[in-house]
Amino acid sequence: MNVFIEDKDIPWENPDPGIRRKVMAYNEHLMMVKVEFQQGAVGALHSHYHTQMAHVESGVFEITIDGEKKILKAGDAYYIPPDVVHGAVCLEAGVLIDVFSPYREDFVK
Repeated sequence: MNVFIEDKDIPWENPDPGIRRKVMAYNEHLMMVKVEFQQGAVGALHSHYHTQMAHVESGVFEITIDGEKKILKAGDAYYIPPDVVHGAVCLEAGVLIDVFSPYREDFVK
């Protein structure tokens, strides 16, 4: 794994309608993912055993964590403990920077 990562060198994946992502960097302990949402795109409610944190790089999102909803905008962040149900609705097109520990095996198959 390179220690310097340039955005232009990483291809986009399209996991869901209106959403695309780039796995920026990872090792067995940590992963960073850039996720771009079009307005109206939905990151469906789900859970996983990974700890997750995210930074709202741009846009406006309605984030649901364990049944609690909050509108977050550029500069905001959130934390999701392991096994907690969460999801996102994009209110204004934007980008989330997700960090997972350990890494998401399903993102690098």
